[in-house]
Amino acid sequence: MSTLIHALRESAHRYPDRPAIIAGSTVLDHRRFGELSDRVAAGLAARGIAPGERVALYCPNSPEFALAYAGIVKAGATVVPINLLVNVEEIAYILGDAGVKALVYHAVLAPTVERALEAGPKPEFSVLIGGAAVDAVAWDDLLAGAGPVPEPGLDPAEAVAAILYTSGTTGFPKGAMLTHRNLYANTQSVREAMHWRPGEDRVLVVLPMFHAFAATVGMLTPLTNGCAFVPLPRFEPEAVAEAIAAQAVTVFLGVPSMYSVLLRLKDERVPCFRTLRFCVSGGAALPVEVLRRFESKFGVAIYEGDGPTECSPVTCVNPIGGLVKPGTVGLPIPGVEMRIVDDAGNELPRGLVGEIAVRGANVMKGYWNRPEETREVMRDGWLLTGDLGTCDEDGYFSIVDRKKDLIIVNGMNVYPRMIEEVLHRYPGLREAAVVGELNELHGEVPVAYVAVDGADGETQAGLRAFCREHLGRHQVPKRFELVEALPRNAAGKILKRQLRKHGEIERGVKDLD
Repeated sequence: MSTLIHALRESAHRYPDRPAIIAGSTVLDHRRFGELSDRVAAGLAARGIAPGERVALYCPNSPEFALAYAGIVKAGATVVPINLLVNVEEIAYILGDAGVKALVYHAVLAPTVERALEAGPKPEFSVLIGGAAVDAVAWDDLLAGAGPVPEPGLDPAEAVAAILYTSGTTGFPKGAMLTHRNLYANTQSVREAMHWRPGEDRVLVVLPMFHAFAATVGMLTPLTNGCAFVPLPRFEPEAVAEAIAAQAVTVFLGVPSMYSVLLRLKDERVPCFRTLRFCVSGGAALPVEVLRRFESKFGVAIYEGDGPTECSPVTCVNPIGGLVKPGTVGLPIPGVEMRIVDDAGNELPRGLVGEIAVRGANVMKGYWNRPEETREVMRDGWLLTGDLGTCDEDGYFSIVDRKKDLIIVNGMNVYPRMIEEVLHRYPGLREAAVVGELNELHGEVPVAYVAVDGADGETQAGLRAFCREHLGRHQVPKRFELVEALPRNAAGKILKRQLRKHGEIERGVKDLD
């Protein structure tokens, strides 16, 4: 099994003149990318970064993000990407929990970095991208060094390439340790499953590159297979359409909310999407109605897949060019095993709902400094994902819901995603989320948070009538909360814990039963 270092070097050797990163007028081919990331590695090593030490990376989508990431890895160190949307306290926690020795950050984030370093432990040194460095090493100076390029001897199965901090429902996040073996295996499985064309494909990466989905599928897979990626720092529909057309993008990665927003583009923007071979959706459940409307408007297929951060992250996807089953997350990708298990870990028959378990070279080494939490999710080599799902007679997996999101009404299981799928068929509805709310009479009841175009005083009554027509009595939401937009994290996932908290606050001031 190869390390990421070897894979990056092999790609630069085989596809030296093919573009690796296209950012506006800036184009780095694989040879140049290899040279610059080598300089980053040499500069870090010259400043004392040794194999196994942690280096934090706090930067928007850009060529510099990829160069820093690859340089840290080439130095034999562990990259710790930091979510751009978390608060100062959480940044300080991550820096301290990971025990980072250095921090690479972009100048646009300098004010947040200053506050985070005041709130927690300081790394030995920092590297500043795109600004005047006072108490930090300038990025240009790091690249200008002429020191020897490190040649760390790493065990791919043991050496941790990245620690990705996963969003926790309570308290601070946990760091998933992804080894060179994990990430390399996942990039090769993704390449095979999605039929990437080495040296040809171009993927648009507007999803945040600090997140597992964008990092593995959008950045590492192209960089280790002679392909190119086009980074965009933020999601703006018009900019996405223009970038796809201008750079002849062939693959688009998105989360469901992005596809919903892209549907609002004017019809004259449809031709911008003609170079796309296909789109991939992940990170959250893609409503079937959104999939059908997008494919009808733009004439390009969306293939839904899934996988948690702990799995590097891709575990399954609907087969590219094969049988697609809308509403499912498809088949396990090569090298990955999946099954449905009960609470005791026993495999369940096809069609029954249970927890999705995963096994393969992509499964994390464990949580950083969290042996007990690691043991809770690992069972005889299988990772328990926390997702409830089913497997049909053809081996396609469907995610019913997160285990923690299951609502039990009068002893009956109610799956929020089922209700959300119905709500997405309501005219004018843009997005919806259903959460459980404690109820003295029923145990729990479902509550729906919805954003509807042109909402008026009759909207709630209309939603209730629509749900009564298409759902069982115990599945109809007890209450419909009309909102402008749903809270989401940087990966596009709806933050249901915030909706639950909102409900708790509301119930504290008025009786809603």
